[in-house]
Amino acid sequence: MRINQQRLIREFISLVSIDSPSFGERRMGDVLKDRLYSLGFAVSEDEAGARIGGDCGNIHGFLPGMLDAEPLLFCAHMDTVEPSKGKQAVIGEDGVIRSSGDTVLGADDCAGIAAVLEALRAIREQEIPHRPIEVLFTVAEEPYCKGIEQFDFSRIRAKEAYVLDLAGPVGAAAYQAPTILSFTVAIRGRSAHAGFAPQNGIHAIAAAADAIGKLRMGRIDDETTLNIGVIEGGLAANIVPDRCIVKGEIRSYSHEKALSGAELVKKQFEDAARAVGASADFSNRVGCEAYRTPPEHPVVKRFERACEKQGLSAVLQKTFGGSDQNRLAKHGITGIVIANAMNACHSREEYTTIDELCRIAGLTLSLMSAAD
Repeated sequence: MRINQQRLIREFISLVSIDSPSFGERRMGDVLKDRLYSLGFAVSEDEAGARIGGDCGNIHGFLPGMLDAEPLLFCAHMDTVEPSKGKQAVIGEDGVIRSSGDTVLGADDCAGIAAVLEALRAIREQEIPHRPIEVLFTVAEEPYCKGIEQFDFSRIRAKEAYVLDLAGPVGAAAYQAPTILSFTVAIRGRSAHAGFAPQNGIHAIAAAADAIGKLRMGRIDDETTLNIGVIEGGLAANIVPDRCIVKGEIRSYSHEKALSGAELVKKQFEDAARAVGASADFSNRVGCEAYRTPPEHPVVKRFERACEKQGLSAVLQKTFGGSDQNRLAKHGITGIVIANAMNACHSREEYTTIDELCRIAGLTLSLMSAAD
């Protein structure tokens, strides 16, 4: 079983050149549908884009297998973070691939998509026996997995999945990930002239500051964090602010701890607002729900065998980031998130390498052709 390095790199560079921001994945989706059709897949696109304000839906494909084995799902996302417009991949003499410097590279997650496509091409070209293969290319993964949230999981046949969306050396895999809960608090006070009649106002920002000051920030315990990331409010320096918006998030390997943390945040803001005669409206959204895949599960053991076959060291780890696997797990699909040749993600310093792209494509091919 061989990977075509030149074809793989050409595909990666081609995918990177496509503008595909969250909620704007139309061009990428059309390209990937064409690729899957040409590889013999039954392909469909859902209505996720219309539901979340985007222009493209999730792309699902199924390819019958030659091996008497259960299907496997391979998942990667189509969107990239900003800045992303006009991305260009630049190959250095050292084999490192970077952006031109003014955008992200987009290896997150074009490296995963390119690996899946190259593995499928190798299977077709070399007539490699393979198990039934499902692919799911999702939209709007970066903003808390909004795209896959809209997917109809009754269409998925596989019970096990590999999500290509983890930074670090190929061979690493995350078996556990947290709940990520984002929240917004809107505090309403009363405006007044800050110079002539401050006593007539109710200072919304002061109420917010009081609540924030009483909350423990950062690492709450060994599996939970809390952060306030945005504070907005006020109209002018001489007006008592009547409104303040606060946004933050909670992450925890325990879903119950994340929910109880949100209740604590809500109570703190409500109490602080009530103390000065203001009100506080609290809302939250669970973008990702915590899961843990047992290291002894077949989906993990198969990955370890595939790594050994490719001469890679399998390294199991936890991640404190979310991915589409959080949503897959919620719908009964057991999986892990595997490192797919992307580094320094979400920055202009993002990079991959030719060698790592070849490794993840070869590893993906080994998983697709695994008989057990």
